[in-house]
Amino acid sequence: MPTISRTSSQDAQLPTFSVRVSTNMRNTFLTTLHAVAALTVATVCAFAPATNAQTAGAVTHLSGTLTARNDAGTTRLLATRSGILPGETLTTAQDTYARVKFNDGTEVVIRPESRFKIEQYSYDEKKPENDSMVFNLLKGGLRSISGLVSKRNKDKIQYLTPTATVGIRGTHFGMVVCDGDCAALKDGLHVDVSAGAVAITTSAGTQQFDAGQFGYVANATTVPVIVPPNQGFKVTLPPSVTGPTGNTVGASGADICRP
Repeated sequence: MPTISRTSSQDAQLPTFSVRVSTNMRNTFLTTLHAVAALTVATVCAFAPATNAQTAGAVTHLSGTLTARNDAGTTRLLATRSGILPGETLTTAQDTYARVKFNDGTEVVIRPESRFKIEQYSYDEKKPENDSMVFNLLKGGLRSISGLVSKRNKDKIQYLTPTATVGIRGTHFGMVVCDGDCAALKDGLHVDVSAGAVAITTSAGTQQFDAGQFGYVANATTVPVIVPPNQGFKVTLPPSVTGPTGNTVGASGADICRP
């Protein structure tokens, strides 16, 4: 318990008090202060904004939980308007669709329970020679509409998957990677093209798929094949990611965050 002593002052109208705090109380106070500081840092790690100069784009629509994890292991919780960074892997939770718009206008909608890594992203409106865009669909599915880089440097765009590499030819397309997690689809890569064309490459060869066509790749050592429309799979999207841009302000990682 603290010990309180009363002192008097001739000049003061009210008595003054001095308080002596025991060592135990002081230690308890410092422990609580440290805990509050740690909680504050954790909160900042989850929601601190990314540096604008580093961002590759931003989240424009979101229907659930979306996280971003960099190669150092730092994870950020994202929301609408969160910036995204090259090198990050975006992961959507169950029932979550996330729409991302990159700086050149490329848009990607990521399906639920997917992992999508931004392997490389370089875009400068005034320096087309520096364009570079490499995305990696590690799990799940997506739908994408090409931006400016595809119009001026289509050969510098690649979508990687565990099964094949997809090249872009000014395209609106969808794809799904199945690995024992697609109830109605065979394992492998399923692709549909709505506009433009894509070229899918494996170690066995390359096949181009034009607008209106569907494709399938069983594994990395088989030739991509065209699938009849009545057997193809098309990636569809809910209104939550196709309507007007949302206004929930979100954010991303900071230097004080650690894996």
